[in-house]
Amino acid sequence: MKKFFIGFAVVSLLIAGVLSYFASGSPDGLDKTVEDTGIAEHAQEHPFSGSTFADYALGGDDKFTGLAGVLGVVVVLAVSVGLFWLLRKKSDVK
Repeated sequence: MKKFFIGFAVVSLLIAGVLSYFASGSPDGLDKTVEDTGIAEHAQEHPFSGSTFADYALGGDDKFTGLAGVLGVVVVLAVSVGLFWLLRKKSDVK
């Protein structure tokens, strides 16, 4: 089971770090629909639009998309492991 989780982490990091550079820069279906229907005219920037990880890049630089993905995976894995560790059932083995 431990090998599975290690393999899962490695594959996640590879996908985030390598395949993210091949993602399309064109808007997805939801964004396109919002633009076509005119809803986008009423959109406002969210409070975190100027943050480090905004728009799937570090500091708004598209060259660091893969690094932003890797850091995102690491943060999610760390939070997940921490929560599982805190919430795990403790066995009463004596």
